[in-house]
Amino acid sequence: MTALAPVRPESPRDPSTPSKGPTTAVRKIRRRARLEPWFYLAPAFIVLIALLGYPIFQLVNVSLYDYRQAQVSGKAPLKFTGLENYQKLFADPQFWTVLGNTVLFAAVCVVFTLLVGSSLAVLATRLRPWVRSMLFVVSLGAWATPAVTGSAVWLFLFDPTLGLVNKTLVGIGLTQFQGYSWTYDKWSGFGLVASEVVWCSFPFVLVTVYAGIQAIPTEVIEAARIDGASMPRIAGSIMLPMLRPIVIVVTIQSIIWNFKIFSQIYIMTNGGGIAGQNLVLNVYGYQQAFAASLYGLGSALGVIMTALLMVITLVYLRILKRTGEAL
Repeated sequence: MTALAPVRPESPRDPSTPSKGPTTAVRKIRRRARLEPWFYLAPAFIVLIALLGYPIFQLVNVSLYDYRQAQVSGKAPLKFTGLENYQKLFADPQFWTVLGNTVLFAAVCVVFTLLVGSSLAVLATRLRPWVRSMLFVVSLGAWATPAVTGSAVWLFLFDPTLGLVNKTLVGIGLTQFQGYSWTYDKWSGFGLVASEVVWCSFPFVLVTVYAGIQAIPTEVIEAARIDGASMPRIAGSIMLPMLRPIVIVVTIQSIIWNFKIFSQIYIMTNGGGIAGQNLVLNVYGYQQAFAASLYGLGSALGVIMTALLMVITLVYLRILKRTGEAL
């Protein structure tokens, strides 16, 4: 008989020995799981590229050429100038003046829009339902008013001779406002436009912040009231920290909207004020591109405005991220 070979018992696996990696099938499943969200986002990306990517590409492309009315009509060939349009802008003192006007004007409008809208949102939580409803109806009426209509109404209210504001000020003894033109001086002109912008912009902040306040648990606010906290203290110490994600959204949108102001400045200051003292980037770009037919220079201004808005938004989000705020 043939002797059977002894069966050796299987030695236990050494714990220090690394285990084999996942199988090919497991790796495919994991890879598919990582790629799956991108398939769902692909249609949105395609729409964004079509609606935003191509126009921005064309804007950058035109800014690199000497593109005027002659080139538009085909009477002259396109001439590639590279960064010459940007060099002209950066060497122009008026560009830097207009840029400073735009930044200061937008900053003032953003601050006052947030202050007025947030204050009224907090006040709305203390009003009776019918009073709160009236507040929202009146505010949404201002929000729904077209910029052109609102600007015309504001100009009529502040008219030097027929305006209700000047008549009221003269009626209470401020005779220096007799026939006073609010658009003659640079800063009073900017103040007039800023007041109209805040008037038509604060309802968005009011509605958004009020919706956020309604989402705060009432037990938290009631506990603070029982502890004797005043309404300003509750708003600053409880509501504001819980509303920071919403405040981030309305701040960024307000920055973008106010930085791109065109209609109010153009209508209320008659195209930028005396000698262009009330020009902002959008109106300045319109003058260069359409009034002067310097389409390449106007496109360069558009590229600069887009880049500035992106930088401002990214810096703001980065500051919030460093402070540990949830985005």
